[in-house]
Amino acid sequence: MWSRFSNPAKFDELARNGGPVAFWIFAICAVFGLAAGLFYSPPDYQQGDAVRIMYVHVPAAWMAMGAYSFIAAMSLVAFVWRHSLADVAARAAALPGAVFTALALFTGAVWGKPTWGAYWVWDARLTSMLLLLFIYFGYMAVWQAVPEQARAARFARILALVGFINIPIIKFSVDWWNSLHQPASILRADGPSIHPSMLWPLFAMIIAYTALFVWLVFLGVRTDLAQQRMAKRATRTPSRPVAAKASE
Repeated sequence: MWSRFSNPAKFDELARNGGPVAFWIFAICAVFGLAAGLFYSPPDYQQGDAVRIMYVHVPAAWMAMGAYSFIAAMSLVAFVWRHSLADVAARAAALPGAVFTALALFTGAVWGKPTWGAYWVWDARLTSMLLLLFIYFGYMAVWQAVPEQARAARFARILALVGFINIPIIKFSVDWWNSLHQPASILRADGPSIHPSMLWPLFAMIIAYTALFVWLVFLGVRTDLAQQRMAKRATRTPSRPVAAKASE
């Protein structure tokens, strides 16, 4: 399977066919999730209508970690199996992941003001999420700062794998340290603790964000492959000699 999708032509075909599917899954689930979450789900008995930020914030936080986990996985694949498209896919996932992280931090601050009385506190999860945003910036900066692509890819892989240490810190920070964040309410051994009227819109938004991420990665990889093809054609095209003027 890895060798099949490391072929740029075959992956381009997969992205060309799968991209529109991912986009429509995103559109349908986002419309349902936002409509159900913002207008039909009940307010929380403690937080009131402020809880509706959850339908934007929680999926963004999940995808911030999910996108970085994807980058780390692709970096590992590039290190071990030397697949040509792994680095391209990881690089395409960086900007969407950074945007998801920034959105999670922003909506978390908006949610925190009515819930905690402050936009920002140096909570363990908030701090580790902010660190994740800086790691995203560093990963993207490596690709831009190092002119030689092979060296840039090697440095980016190392940074991605080292930075992955932060992902379990974000996930388990609520359990390891005193935190203002509540413990896990969806992935629990005894089942979700959220009422179905809130859970289904939240699931729809998680699917929507995931499909959006897949579509953006497909789009980014296809764009990168197209640029590589254009660069190869430019290097192969021989320059035409300029005819010298005949002396009069």
